[in-house]
Amino acid sequence: MDFQDFLQYVPNLIPVELPAVASHIKMAPKERIAALKNPDLKIENPRIAAVMMLLYPKNEKTHLILIVRNAYNGVHSSQIAFPGGKYESSDADYQETALRETQEEVGVAPEKIEVIRHFTPMYIPPSNFLVHPFLGISKEELSFYPDIREVADIIELPLSVFLNDEIITEATLSTSYGNNILVPAFNIQNHIVWGATAMILSELRDVLKMTFEANV
Repeated sequence: MDFQDFLQYVPNLIPVELPAVASHIKMAPKERIAALKNPDLKIENPRIAAVMMLLYPKNEKTHLILIVRNAYNGVHSSQIAFPGGKYESSDADYQETALRETQEEVGVAPEKIEVIRHFTPMYIPPSNFLVHPFLGISKEELSFYPDIREVADIIELPLSVFLNDEIITEATLSTSYGNNILVPAFNIQNHIVWGATAMILSELRDVLKMTFEANV
C-alpha cells in the first residue's frame, strides 16, 4: 500500500474497538485457547514488557518491521518478534518502554515515532511476561541499526504482503505444550512466525482490515 494513502486511514485506527482474544485465537495453538479466554494474571504475577508495531515508508510503500532474535539459552531463542523488551522502573509508562527498547534494539529514536494507540496485552506463559503492544508510525524512511547482542536480522515486511491471506499457514513444531504440535502461523519471508508474535500480528491485521473496509 502506498504510504501516503495509508496515512489517510491513520486517524480512523484510533477509535476501532479492539477484537482482542477473538483475533488472538485465530493464531493460537489449540492447547492455549482456554488460557487465552480465562487468564489468571493475579496468580501468575507476570513480568511486564512492551513492543512496538512500527509502520513506516520504504520506497513509498508501507512496511512493518520485525526482528529475528539471536540464538540464546531461553524460550524465545531465534524467534521472530517486534522490537521491544522488559519494562524498567525508570520508564514513565509502558509506551516509553516500547519506544526505549525500539531505539536500543533497532536504532530508531523515539522522536521519529508517533504512537497511535495501545493494543490488547498478550500474556506469554513460557516466559511469564505480559506484553503490551503499541502501534506506531514513522513518516520518514528509516535506517535500522540492530543491536548485535540481541538482533540477528531485520525483516521489512510490506503491508500489502502482511494483509494477504496467502501468508497464513500451519507448522508442526515442538513447543512448551509438547512435541510435534500443529500450530497456526504466518510464513513471512521464509520465516515461520507463531506464538505470541503471530497472535499480536493477528489483531493488528484485523484492525487494519476493519479500518480499510469501513473507510473505502
